[in-house]
Amino acid sequence: MTLPTVPGREDPIHKSAIKPTSDPAHGAAFIFIHGLGDDAEGLENIADQFQNNGKLSYMNWIIPNAMEDRDAMQTAWYRPTPLTPFASSRPELDEPEDEDGILKSMAYIETLIDACVNKGIPPQRIVLGGFSQGCALSLITDLVSKKYSGRMAGVVGLCGYLPLAEGHRLHDLRAIAGLPPTHGEVPVFLARGQKDMLVPRRVWTMTLKGLERLGVTAVEEHEYEGLGHSISGPMMRDMCKFLEQVVPKLED
Repeated sequence: MTLPTVPGREDPIHKSAIKPTSDPAHGAAFIFIHGLGDDAEGLENIADQFQNNGKLSYMNWIIPNAMEDRDAMQTAWYRPTPLTPFASSRPELDEPEDEDGILKSMAYIETLIDACVNKGIPPQRIVLGGFSQGCALSLITDLVSKKYSGRMAGVVGLCGYLPLAEGHRLHDLRAIAGLPPTHGEVPVFLARGQKDMLVPRRVWTMTLKGLERLGVTAVEEHEYEGLGHSISGPMMRDMCKFLEQVVPKLED
């Protein structure tokens, strides 16, 4: 698989299927997107665990890298804004979300999906997923991408949230992309730790309500007792079950 090379951006990590199918359309791909301040190597061990245990042996793993954000002084898919546990008393003074940065990163993720499709893997055998900002980017891509909205096998969101969830901006972006007002039935897996202070419960609730307003009904929710802003074994086991459901093994 030939993945895009972008000046100033580290190339994605690509872990080929350990048991490739003779027909690429019977394979699968998981584009797994890291969070703020991390890089592809931070998620590579999860792909290794799956492959070493023979899980989803027909799946390609593509783990992209965000670029360095000079303002945030760390890697970022877009400029981060505070996610507070309480609603602002003066929302008009809040720092606006970085819509331009989000959409620019979405365009890059679309090129990774393009690479999978060019290899012969259809969109309905491709899963988007990520941790924190990677979750946000996965949800946005599935919701407003002119090329791929509503066409993916599923979306995985770990310890993340839906950006631009307040107001009608997501409906506006769907309209600009020529998409219908409501989204459809792409399955979504959302997981968080109950002690996650970086993406608090208020933001999780806003995410669920925002998805509901857009007609996203096939949402599988998981919360893990005692877990903070991190990935756990139980979370990975539940994610594995979800992936096996949305991109099951096909006869080759």
